[in-house]
Amino acid sequence: MLESIHIKNFKAWKDTGQLRFAPLTVLFGANSAGKSSIGHLILALKQTVLTADRKRALHLGDAKSLVDLGTFTDCIYRHDVSLPLEFSLGWRLDHALEVKNPVKPSQSFIGRSLGLDVSIEANGLAQPVVRNLKYELKCDSGKDLEIRYGIDDKREYQLESDAFSFVRTTGRAWQLDAPEKFYRISDQSRARYQNASFLSDFALEIEALFNSVHHLGPLREYPQRIYPWSGESFEDVGGKGENAIGAMLAAQAAGRRLNRRAKGANADFIPFIASWLKDLGIIHDFTLKAVAEGRKEYEVLVKVGAKSSEVRITDVGFGVSQVLPAIVQSFYSPPHSIVLMEQPEIHLHPQVQAELADVFISAIQARENGNPRGVQLIIESHSEHFLNRLQRRIAEQALSPEELAVYFCSTGKGNPVMEALEIDEYGDISNWPEKFFADDMGEITARTIAAMRRRQGNEGS
Repeated sequence: MLESIHIKNFKAWKDTGQLRFAPLTVLFGANSAGKSSIGHLILALKQTVLTADRKRALHLGDAKSLVDLGTFTDCIYRHDVSLPLEFSLGWRLDHALEVKNPVKPSQSFIGRSLGLDVSIEANGLAQPVVRNLKYELKCDSGKDLEIRYGIDDKREYQLESDAFSFVRTTGRAWQLDAPEKFYRISDQSRARYQNASFLSDFALEIEALFNSVHHLGPLREYPQRIYPWSGESFEDVGGKGENAIGAMLAAQAAGRRLNRRAKGANADFIPFIASWLKDLGIIHDFTLKAVAEGRKEYEVLVKVGAKSSEVRITDVGFGVSQVLPAIVQSFYSPPHSIVLMEQPEIHLHPQVQAELADVFISAIQARENGNPRGVQLIIESHSEHFLNRLQRRIAEQALSPEELAVYFCSTGKGNPVMEALEIDEYGDISNWPEKFFADDMGEITARTIAAMRRRQGNEGS
């Protein structure tokens, strides 16, 4: 689980400050305030991990990638390439990681939390190059292991640690290489030392972190009358939810069973998703079936009311097809996934927006085949109804304040500011930001004054 992130000199952000991430993290804010940039950097790091080009420090994207951020100059704060792009990540592992020193067998480090700090600068061609990176294993003993790899005054890379003594291999005095991608120390550089092989474990953990990231964008595919599926499985529902129906069929075929919380009742995958659609109040019945026996084409049939006719999903309100990928993604992602989701409430009635909060609370608390799923959701939203329901569930003790992190992004005085909302055990927000949502009292007052003036004018005429 991603526990923290800190970004400097990226897009509109001079400095985001240290952000605490919880199992359910929600980002609110005005349009173009910079909140989407947080997720965009995470996606850029993921596609860098996935690229086959190890020499590319940062894959900023193209037409086929998860996100296209343009050039490195486009990504730097105020396009000033003299500034370094800096980011820090901290995440919790789902297992203990042990580092042993083969040169000194009595020395070992064991921890469940990793940190990565990276500084990337522009070279003479304005292309990104890693200047410094730092790994930190937070150890159960309290004595953490910090590894630094960066450029010295002679523009040569050096490997250093205060807690771990690296021993050079005899006859291998070559210079160290630049890091591969933004995080990996090359095989040749590690081979310079007798006891640096464990650094590959750090790289593997970073790759595991970003391989666990899944994204659902704000624009979803239109519903279809017929969905083809020939038995394949999917990594996720796709950036536009295009694989949502196929993912449901794949999960059902794999025998995946879920419950909403620790003591809930188990259900097969498709009935489980259908039950949430019913609880949201947007349908009365949901059926996913082959158009005919032995066919590889499937149709989605729904009833919006108890006495309504059963129709295809294309013939009902747009909201059903738009919210379905968000629900499926929340529960289809493998255990310990990180799900980035933009505006899941789009096209939904305010009451349904509130109910959607319960879906996401369940997603972080759900179990699959009897085991906790441990999924983390990072959601960008504009819905005050969604937030109100989260506050209510904290007051009702269905959600703890520790399970939730809420941020409000505002433009400030020229630079965006990310403010953490302080929510207590009763669901109250002690630092409610100015102009967070619409000022209901201001609207009522303005309407009353306008009505009064009109009445006075009519009486005087």
